[in-house]
Amino acid sequence: MGRDPFAPEEPSLQDVLDALDDPDCRAVIERLDEPMTVAELAEASGIPKSTLYRKLDLLSEAGLVEERLDVRADGRHTKRFVVDFEEVRVSLGEDNAIELGVERRDRTPEERLSELWSEVRKET
Repeated sequence: MGRDPFAPEEPSLQDVLDALDDPDCRAVIERLDEPMTVAELAEASGIPKSTLYRKLDLLSEAGLVEERLDVRADGRHTKRFVVDFEEVRVSLGEDNAIELGVERRDRTPEERLSELWSEVRKET
């Protein structure tokens, strides 16, 4: 079976560890029990929007949070953020190399469409 073309690239160990070491990043993950806009997340977490954007970038680079675009018929699309993992595993592999495993849940057709639309919008 081929690789899912919409699956995120595997993040680096250092990016994941940096994000999980940051208290604000952990607070964001804890509050994202449903898709949220930056404004909603700022209100729920108490983190200023300017800081929140930087933390969301850090979490996105680590592959732990994903930006989704809610497509609306009126053309006013909304960005929402979601947690993009179920489990992070750090283990000792062959030759005592540290290995990273990020387990993700299966995406619904609606989520896959949103991802596709987000990619199309980035290209145009």
